[in-house]
Amino acid sequence: MYQTFSSVNRSAATLTKNRTDSSITPISGMCVTCVDGCIGMCEIGKSAYRGHEVIYPQPFGVITTASEKNYPVDYSHFNIMGTVVGAQGIEADSDKAIFPNVNLEVRIGHDLGLKFRYPWIIPGIGSTDIAKNNWDGLAIGSALAGTGLTIGENVVGMDPRAVIKKGRVVDTDDLKRRVKIYQEHQIDSWGAIIVQANVEDTRLGVQEYAINELGVQTVELKWGQGAKNIGGEVKIKSLEKAQLLHKRGYVVLPDPTDPRVIKSFERGSFKEFERHSRVGMVTEEGFAARVEELRKAGARYIFLKTGAYRPADLARAIVFSSRYGIDLLTVDCAGGGTGMSPWRMMNEWGVPGVELHSLLYRYASKLAERGERIPALALAGGFTLEDQIFKGLAIGAPFVKLIGMARSPIAAAMVGKTIGMAIKKMELPIYVERFGCTLDEIFVTAGELRAKLGDKDFDKLPPGAIGLYTYYERLAQGLKQLMCGSRKFSLNYITRDDIAALTNEAAAISGIPYILDVDAEQVEQILKY
Repeated sequence: MYQTFSSVNRSAATLTKNRTDSSITPISGMCVTCVDGCIGMCEIGKSAYRGHEVIYPQPFGVITTASEKNYPVDYSHFNIMGTVVGAQGIEADSDKAIFPNVNLEVRIGHDLGLKFRYPWIIPGIGSTDIAKNNWDGLAIGSALAGTGLTIGENVVGMDPRAVIKKGRVVDTDDLKRRVKIYQEHQIDSWGAIIVQANVEDTRLGVQEYAINELGVQTVELKWGQGAKNIGGEVKIKSLEKAQLLHKRGYVVLPDPTDPRVIKSFERGSFKEFERHSRVGMVTEEGFAARVEELRKAGARYIFLKTGAYRPADLARAIVFSSRYGIDLLTVDCAGGGTGMSPWRMMNEWGVPGVELHSLLYRYASKLAERGERIPALALAGGFTLEDQIFKGLAIGAPFVKLIGMARSPIAAAMVGKTIGMAIKKMELPIYVERFGCTLDEIFVTAGELRAKLGDKDFDKLPPGAIGLYTYYERLAQGLKQLMCGSRKFSLNYITRDDIAALTNEAAAISGIPYILDVDAEQVEQILKY
């Protein structure tokens, strides 16, 4: 049977579709019969009148996006193994080995000074509107849950109120606000707010400003992400802002200072400019120098985030991280995305998750065998629920300490925000109204948060924060249940033996045993009895 992994030439992400529903050529994605007179609903047709605009998912600013490609192997091709024997991390006593007693806390960093209540982190929410519009929920929810949140690239450069003198930032509005919101809700130093930097951010001195002026302890170097192999993009609806960003050194298309472009914009020929970031040029010397600059500036912890690049680049990432004392290396695989990435690039570029994460484990193991220091590792790329979190921790054990998630936390924050607005308007849909008509009735963690914060502070919480906190609470309990069933009562006891491959292909790629081969030697010993 013919199997296709990609949908070509039509997608809800680009607001396009084929004229015919079933008769589609698999390779090209075109209708088998392309008719003269069609108005152009597919990507080819829409590109005939909107051109480069169709490269990107739409409508920009109110969506997150991720690949719809069906990769040959993914995390659903593994199952979690349980056992009836013993317990690790707790006394093997049925009254003690219960899932609420599973410990999900994680400590990372060269001095183990970064502490997370849960083994996940949001690895980069930057200058897109979807991030800015949901920041209160993301920051406050993450802080209350005691998890990490990364401020992504270009936040300062995109801030029209940022004060830049001699090419360096001296004051900001947006970055300052984002950092302070998290810091004001952080409890007993659990979690961390991280400031990321790309080429433009580094030139502006964003991380030095965050360290010295905002009290940020943790910064992250960025080589890329899983959604694209170029710099970040956003759309700009204002001519004035497009010109400001052009003046600040960004690549803005079309040129907002060109009189012909200005006239075309004013006539309505196009309604949005594109702002693009530059790609970095990685060298070991440059990497080492930047790490040293950040340490001298006062950074306590330094992270690195890389994307779904070719295996040689993954090897560079882990070797450089080991050699220069990086505290956390996050590896993001193909298919992810939270903002605006070229749609075909998001679907057709890079190394997919199981393959990339398996390579990462292989490379880390080689370094560990030589006695090299291995930084804490984080895996990212489409993780959303507790079973996937468990599998990610297991496939990279003992090196993987955290799972990176972005789209699902944003979704939780957006839903919480939407419910809050519906409550105020008294327009709750029946699907939600069946639980009640107030925050206390609808959000199952409301009582817990009231007890933790007090009525006054609880009533100030944005509903988006409650939504994210409640989503995290579900993940935590679900993960505890899975770990209890595997008799692992602390994260450091999770091993690669806790999962099994359901196909020979998944086994060959990952090195995880095929399910019929699991426990083979132990089984033989038991049967000999």
